Amino acid sequence: MLGCENRCFACYKFRLNKTAQKARQLGFDYFSTTLLVSPYQKHDLIIEAANCAASENDVEFYYKDFRPAFYEGKNYARSLGLYIQKYCGCEFSYAERFGSAK
Repeated sequence: MLGCENRCFACYKFRLNKTAQKARQLGFDYFSTTLLVSPYQKHDLIIEAANCAASENDVEFYYKDFRPAFYEGKNYARSLGLYIQKYCGCEFSYAERFGSAK
């Protein structure tokens, strides 16, 4: 099994490549990701994966560190009654969070 860093990078790269493809298809100059709001995500890997996706799809990646607004956004979402997921979404993080696979 790949280590967490490699597993996360592969996931980031896959997702950001799809995002960059869609941005190019729709004629956008830039793309970004909501992953950048989470203090639990690995920004260095996100940036590396996004730069690969940008290069492969001829569209620019827009980076901004949105983490300072994380708790404000989380509290606002909670006030609206929105679902707040407590893991990144992959089966590995689910197992780490809840102690078993989906």
